[in-house]
Amino acid sequence: MSVLPELRKRVDDLLDSFIKDFYLTVPFAQHQLNAAEIHLDYYKRHNIETILRLRRKRTIDALALRYFTKVDPVQAKAWAHYTDDEMLHDRLFAADLAKVGVEKDEIYSTEPFMATKLLTGYLQYGMEFEDSPMSLIASVYFVEYVTTRTQPDWLDNLGKVLGEEEVKGQRAHVGTDLDDGHDEFVWRVLATLVTTPADEEKVVEHLHNVYWLWKLYFVELHMHTVLGKPGMAIPLPTPLDA
Repeated sequence: MSVLPELRKRVDDLLDSFIKDFYLTVPFAQHQLNAAEIHLDYYKRHNIETILRLRRKRTIDALALRYFTKVDPVQAKAWAHYTDDEMLHDRLFAADLAKVGVEKDEIYSTEPFMATKLLTGYLQYGMEFEDSPMSLIASVYFVEYVTTRTQPDWLDNLGKVLGEEEVKGQRAHVGTDLDDGHDEFVWRVLATLVTTPADEEKVVEHLHNVYWLWKLYFVELHMHTVLGKPGMAIPLPTPLDA
């Protein structure tokens, strides 16, 4: 039985609404899901940005681990195991990129999007200035939940268009999330940080903020690769009503 079931239902319903809103309001949102031809610049940069984000998240995971070692060693052990599972998944994406002509030098010399910096900065802010991993753990739950409910369908289409061998690494990444029940694990960790009604509201607030930053990222990705307008001011996506 899930811990904090009422909060989890509220959160999961919220995340389901985010998925619907994403497909309806973000430009090119359904491209990798159902396009018969893949915009390769969009695809490549999305995977590059995923790698850059994963590399920066490792540092934030370490800060969360440090927090748990001080206040909850049981969760410290659990989070260490989870981060060990995820630590080198950037290599899976890099292997897929190599199959479409993107080498490691190009990946790691790329300057991250502003939206990527804002997202990782938001998570690090929680650790540095709020002395709490709640924003990080809420964000990880967001990613685990949304990934397992969207990426298998994206990869089915990408595999059909680009070839299954070209998405082998991404399938392995999602397969780990599904096979190991990562969303359930991350929820249990997040629940240890929720002890008051105010904490519940804080979780919901973090999820709204994280989703807003993810929308911003996909808008910037579209502008940079499809519209060919890098460096322009990013139009802010309309916030989803609570």
